[in-house]
Amino acid sequence: MTAANAAPISAPMPLLSVLDLAPVAEGSDPGQALRNSRHLAQAAERLGYARYWLAEHHNMPGIASAATTVAIGYVAEGTKRIRVGAGGIMLPNHAPLQVAEQFGTLEALYPGRIDLGLGRAPGTDTPAVRALRRTLIGGEDRFPQDVAELIAYLGEPQEGQAVVATPGAGTRVPIYILGSSTFGAQLAAYMGLPFAFASHFAPQALEEALVYYRHGFRPSAQLERPYVMLGVNACAADTDEEARYLFSSTQQAFVNLRTGRPGLLPPPREGYAEALDPAYRAILAGVLSRAVVGGPDTAREGLTRFAEAHGADELIVTTQVFDHDKRVRSFEIIADAMGLRPG
Repeated sequence: MTAANAAPISAPMPLLSVLDLAPVAEGSDPGQALRNSRHLAQAAERLGYARYWLAEHHNMPGIASAATTVAIGYVAEGTKRIRVGAGGIMLPNHAPLQVAEQFGTLEALYPGRIDLGLGRAPGTDTPAVRALRRTLIGGEDRFPQDVAELIAYLGEPQEGQAVVATPGAGTRVPIYILGSSTFGAQLAAYMGLPFAFASHFAPQALEEALVYYRHGFRPSAQLERPYVMLGVNACAADTDEEARYLFSSTQQAFVNLRTGRPGLLPPPREGYAEALDPAYRAILAGVLSRAVVGGPDTAREGLTRFAEAHGADELIVTTQVFDHDKRVRSFEIIADAMGLRPG
C-alpha cells in the first residue's frame, strides 16, 4: 500500500479538541503555565471542544506537562464535562502497571471523562531517557507488548491473575495510539484502536500512515471501525496579519528545538520567518506545512480543507501563543468559525 492509494474521504465535520503542551513563556514559570492550562481547558469546555489532552515531554524548559498524570488531574478537577487525557503518555518511559493504576485513579475520580493516548517515542533526548529509564534495553521495541499488557490491566481481572491494577481493573479507560509514522498506524489497525497522527509536527508520512491504518484495521472490543484524529497547529486572530504575527512564537520555538536550543516560548517577532536563513525556513516549511494560520475565514477554510482531505473524524488543535489571553482568543475564534456549540 502506498500513499497514492489514499483519496479524500467525504465525511461530516470532525470533532474539535485541544492538545496542550502547557507552554512556559519567557518571563513566566511552570506554575503559571499549568494555571493557564486549566483556564484554557475551562474555556474549551465552555466553547464545546470535545476533549483536552496534555502531552508528556521531559528536559524541555518551555513545556510544563512532564508529570502528565498530575497535570491531567489538575485540569480535570477544574472542569466538569470535557474529556481530559494524555496526548500522550510515552509508554516506554513507564511500567504498564503504573500507567494503569494512575489512569485508573483518574477514572475513579473523574468517571467517564478520562482518555489515554499512548506514544512510542521517549518525548525527550538521550540523557533524559537514561535518567527516566536507567536502562535503554527494550524501550520502543517492547511498545506493542506493553500496550497489550496495559489494556489487560484496564480490563476485567482474569481468574488466577497474579497482579491486578487497583484502581484500574475494569475501568476500560479508552486507549488511543499516537504516531508520526506507519509503525503506529499499523499497530493501531492491528489492535483495533483509534489512531492519532502527529501531523502538527511530523506531517511527512501522514497520507501513507492513514492508508495503512484504514486498510489494515481490525474491529476490537473498543472500536468497530477506524477512527482518525489528526494533530494540527492552528493560530487564529481577528485578522490574518495578527495571526501570522502571533504564530511567529511557534516558528521560533520550532527552530530553536530543531537546532538543539530548546527554551521558553519566545514573544512574537514581526517578519521573523521572512528574515530567516534559507536552511531554517526549510525546517519550518517541513514541520509546519499543515499549519492553519489566519483570521476567522482563513481558519475555517484551512481546517475544513485539511479535515476533508484526510477524512478526519477529529482534529486536535495545538496553539502556542505567547500571550495567554490571545491564545484563549484563538480557540474562541476557531470554535466560532467551525460552528461549535458552547457547552
